[in-house]
Amino acid sequence: MTSASDLEQLADLELQREEEEEEEEEQTCVTDAPSSVLPDSSHPYYDVARHGIVQVSGDDNYGRKLIIFSSCCLPPSHQLNHQRLLEYLKFTLDQYVEMDYILVYFHHGLRSSNKPSLKWLREAYNEFDRKYKKNLKTLYVVHPTNFIRIVWNIFKPLISHKFGKKLTYVNFLDELREHVNFEQLVVPADVLRHDEKLRAAQRGGAPPPVKKPPPRPPLPTQQFGVSLQYIREKNGGATIPPVLLQTVRYLKENGLRTEGLFRRSARVQLIKDVQKLFNLGKPVNFAQYGDVHVPAVILKTFLRELPEPVLTFRVYSQVQDILNVENILRVTRCKQIVESLPEHNFIVVKFLLCFLHMVSQESISNKMSPSNLSCVFGVNLVWPRHGSISLTALTPVNIFTELLIEHFHTVFSSRRAAGEVTP
Repeated sequence: MTSASDLEQLADLELQREEEEEEEEEQTCVTDAPSSVLPDSSHPYYDVARHGIVQVSGDDNYGRKLIIFSSCCLPPSHQLNHQRLLEYLKFTLDQYVEMDYILVYFHHGLRSSNKPSLKWLREAYNEFDRKYKKNLKTLYVVHPTNFIRIVWNIFKPLISHKFGKKLTYVNFLDELREHVNFEQLVVPADVLRHDEKLRAAQRGGAPPPVKKPPPRPPLPTQQFGVSLQYIREKNGGATIPPVLLQTVRYLKENGLRTEGLFRRSARVQLIKDVQKLFNLGKPVNFAQYGDVHVPAVILKTFLRELPEPVLTFRVYSQVQDILNVENILRVTRCKQIVESLPEHNFIVVKFLLCFLHMVSQESISNKMSPSNLSCVFGVNLVWPRHGSISLTALTPVNIFTELLIEHFHTVFSSRRAAGEVTP
């Protein structure tokens, strides 16, 4: 029987061996956080956040929040207070643990010089009580090595069987694409290069992979993954997409007082089945599923899969600037931004936000205040044309969304558009 101390020593030796192999092929260094994700210096954990170790990157394919930990962004241990890192990780998770969420751990870049001690890892695991573990749906470990497997054996006696089932090893980034919205993911450049190197080694001298055929044109009845304009043209000029209309009206009648509405996920296969029905133009009866979280997830999925966000790419930079506007003027600025939208987008946004305002009015029962709703819907309403939303960029997005929900009547009162529909 190998003792825990022997396993710890073995883990350290394995990590050193992996470093030596890597250094023989190329010299690597710690990745700096891109300037786009750097937090404001007033951030309570600026000393940790500035490294970009932890990021929130929108949702996975089923509406669950994605939180990323990148080892290659860890600076040398003497430059980082690991206790502060733990506090910052909890500070970040505290905003999302009341809803279902996913953790993605990029292992590449962990080195002897920057790895936290195993003692710290034990303390961290114990710090994360049931509140953090209950709604964690999956922990993806990307590019695992023998070091990871040895550490897993060290921690196995401490880890419950239920939590252990949430661990999924991902050997290549392509595997991750099957589960998450990869375009929203903040993947460090070092991780991308490492993945390409691994795939090249796997291919060896094999012929290049066959090119994927071009995507098929969408079905006339397609609802997911096509533009608002396409849906309108194929649905007799209807201003509100059928998925949005049906989910909102069902939830208005059956889900307004459901605690944690929009924070819970549903069975993955069930969501796929419902999407297929909508895409084939077949009727969907949400009552038969007996779960209001099904239409809630379908609604978020519809918004997230739009080729262009419902608030349009154009307003993203304006939303990011909301923090530079004085508090007393922010609602007025939100109104200006919303009123500048194309007419069809304005109609759809007004319909959706009217409903979310209704949800927030029942927050005593459903616990979904404007702030909580903004954490869920912000990244599904607006995102940049290129890349993904960083943890820093998420703050103004959530503030903007919260203002739209809380001050719905003020923001949307002036402009009237033909074809408006009420929830």
